[in-house]
Amino acid sequence: MAAPPRRPLLTLLAGLLVVASLATLAEAIYEDQVGLADWHQKYIGKVKQAVYHSQKSGRRRVVVLTEENVIASLDLRSGDIFWRHVIDKNDLLDQLSLSLGKYVLTLSSGGTILRAWNLPDGQMIWETNLQTSTASNPQLHVMPNSKVTKDNLVLVSAGRWIYAVSSIDGSISWEKELSLDGLETKQILQSPENDIVYAVGIARSSKLALYHLSAKTGEVLKDIQESLPGELSGEIVLGSDDVLVALNKARSSLFLIKFNSGRISYNKVHVSDLVQDLSGTFKLQSLSNGVIALQTPSTVSLLKLKDTDGLEVVQRFDQPAALSDALTIAEKDQAFAVVRHVGSQIEFIVKFTSDVSSEIIREKVNIDQHRGNVEKVFLNSYIRTDKSHGFRALVVMEDHSLLLIQQGKVVWSREDGLASIVDVTTSELPVEKDGVSVADVEHNLFEWLKGHMLKLKGTLMLANADEVAAIQALRLKSSEKNKMTRDHNGFRKLLIVLTKAGKVIALHTGDGRIIWSNLLPSLRASRFGVMPSALRIYQWQVPHHSVMRENPSVLVVGKSGAESSAPGVFSILDSYSGEELNAMKLDHSVVQIIPLTLKDLSEQRLHLIVDSNSNAHLYPKSPDALDVFLHEMPNLYFYSVDILANVIRGYSLQKSCDIEGDEYCFSTKELWSIIFPSDSERIAISETRKMNEVVHTQAKTIGDHDVMYKYLSKNLVFVATVSPKAAGDIGSALPEEASLVAYLIDAVTGRILHRVTHHGAQGPIHAVLSENWVVYHYFNLRAHRFEMAVIEIYDQSRADNKDVMKLILGKHNLSAPITSYAGPEVVVKSQSYFFTHSVKAMAVTQTAKGITSKQLLIGTISDQVLALDKRYLDPRRSANPTQQEKEEGIIPLTDSLPIIPQVLFWS
Repeated sequence: MAAPPRRPLLTLLAGLLVVASLATLAEAIYEDQVGLADWHQKYIGKVKQAVYHSQKSGRRRVVVLTEENVIASLDLRSGDIFWRHVIDKNDLLDQLSLSLGKYVLTLSSGGTILRAWNLPDGQMIWETNLQTSTASNPQLHVMPNSKVTKDNLVLVSAGRWIYAVSSIDGSISWEKELSLDGLETKQILQSPENDIVYAVGIARSSKLALYHLSAKTGEVLKDIQESLPGELSGEIVLGSDDVLVALNKARSSLFLIKFNSGRISYNKVHVSDLVQDLSGTFKLQSLSNGVIALQTPSTVSLLKLKDTDGLEVVQRFDQPAALSDALTIAEKDQAFAVVRHVGSQIEFIVKFTSDVSSEIIREKVNIDQHRGNVEKVFLNSYIRTDKSHGFRALVVMEDHSLLLIQQGKVVWSREDGLASIVDVTTSELPVEKDGVSVADVEHNLFEWLKGHMLKLKGTLMLANADEVAAIQALRLKSSEKNKMTRDHNGFRKLLIVLTKAGKVIALHTGDGRIIWSNLLPSLRASRFGVMPSALRIYQWQVPHHSVMRENPSVLVVGKSGAESSAPGVFSILDSYSGEELNAMKLDHSVVQIIPLTLKDLSEQRLHLIVDSNSNAHLYPKSPDALDVFLHEMPNLYFYSVDILANVIRGYSLQKSCDIEGDEYCFSTKELWSIIFPSDSERIAISETRKMNEVVHTQAKTIGDHDVMYKYLSKNLVFVATVSPKAAGDIGSALPEEASLVAYLIDAVTGRILHRVTHHGAQGPIHAVLSENWVVYHYFNLRAHRFEMAVIEIYDQSRADNKDVMKLILGKHNLSAPITSYAGPEVVVKSQSYFFTHSVKAMAVTQTAKGITSKQLLIGTISDQVLALDKRYLDPRRSANPTQQEKEEGIIPLTDSLPIIPQVLFWS
């Protein structure tokens, strides 16, 4: 089974665009207008590689590559973004480097695309496509200026191929395909004494190969091969100038491989002989000068080479720690950093590889406790005024945040976990009451008094520059749109987001500032020994009436592992403070999460969790919630979409469960299924109405004063399928081979209410379902343009209610119950329009009473947010509307939807 379609990420922006959505045409604002009425923030994601560019004059910067496939240049002084590029997910970034002090080099797509970017402004200088064999770990190595050429040659290795590329213009100087079948190059090294390039690779897991190549021509000067006993894991690091350290496939032994006078010799060392209590997975890291780090999730051991006789442990850290790569300080000496947690602080240690037992720096730094463990460290040095070496470090935390630490303090920090938002919900702010100080909500007493003292100093002209800036920040924070209390129209809210790292962050819709954040212990890897995953976030308790004095809360649902059978994880947090109120590890898996519209007496919302055994579990587990649920259970149905099996199934709930003694567990009964023929249709998308959507009126009065009744069923499901050949990227199928089929299905009975086929159409498909209509976006291969189609469905069984006499005599059926089991008499109206943009996400505005006209919120591929009036997607539009239709407000038909080309960029 699959979970219902996830809520579009664009709902995060709905509150910010409600005012703009009242305009007639689709509108947005320019990026330089952001901050006047709205706000705009940029993030980059979890950093996995960083390269410093510290020059004596000008801006110091660090260039980073992240897990969100972003390359960015950051100001080393403040952490601000100079420039950034979000690379397409199909073009994964592999490696990053600098060349000639002015080019940023990136290797992507498995070593097949090499690009150079201008360091100051991020403009792309050149791009070179390379032919490589399949490689799991492509290498990028920039050769320093030498006798070979005045240019810095860039060496790229992937599989059996090695390329030398000019860093100035991207031209290929030479290329070489090595002869050994199945070879995968692991290391590219360069001799400082001559123009020889060394390539080390593994073939068929057991054969080691060393190639000597000319740096001028790529000619193979020497080829050395040696078969090793057992298979290698592919993890190889450089121990010293002539010794490699390789890990075997069983991850129990290390091979010390020495190259001497054209021969290969090796010695085998058991890992258990070095570290007796080693447990879990570990990795190797070279620190040069014969120093190697052996890292596990809980320990770090520093090993020293003893020629080829073996290794010895010179130091061990028994806490989780992260090590930086070696940084060249002197001609024959290098430094590295160790950062680890010590109580509520992190400890920053710098050592020289020539003397691991001594320390250059040992500093303790205070950090926010909701950041988790240190995961990566990137060391950088600078020259102090006394000509000695100082050190700073870029630190990547468990919550994906980025810190720069220097001289015992955090210089700046970035909350880059916000680049990987998994889910989002909203929370109302507290009501401002007469006689109650807002300071109780906004600040503690000390901060409240501090703010008043600052304002007093400003009034008396006694404030310095920093205090003036703090006063301005306080005034901005206390402005009407940034208050921490509810406004009359309900525009001010908290956006509560759940990130991939398992951190929950509350943002204020007024200015985007972070109100609180909490890295959930229940979603941290150290809790269960495996990598948990965050799934969804829901409103758990929204206080009204008798529980009005209680704070609202949210529910975070996750899994304690990657498998479908992994037990679920619950965490309940206070929406105002972020405090974790309750956390539990479930005794069943989480396959589908069904939020219900039902509430218990404490205003807690009921949720059903469907596990891998098709049992449904009710939460919260309280007698009151059980009574409410049992009363409504005969009217509850749900469906699942199995994309792999190409089937949709509908279910009802039974009173019994296979788990004995668990009265909150219910078995499910399959009522219907729709199996799509795999040779002609593949499920692409499914959408349903929001459970809390409010519809103001069920009737629609048209120009001739006739009435059309909307088919309003919360069990209506939209499903779109595409032909198998059209399931790929745009252009992967011919127009004759592509088709898109749209379905409207009743989730209770499985009855198909409407079906329409678009020939020559292809995905990606995005859709939104609201009230009695659905809008979906796709690509028309015949017209070579994107299209948006709309379907509106009306209830024909209520057509008799238009008789005034029946209304007077009470013989109408307006109050008759609606049942899905009675075959509905529906009439469908549809239309399609050209649309000029490719779409990432779609959503629809929602108001408390459902009175305001609907606006479509469209996130485009170019990171624009557009608000489009639903009236432009009225299927009754015609080229020559009648006078009655004009009076009704129907817009004359055009083949394209009008878009004003103003842009609002968002991250």
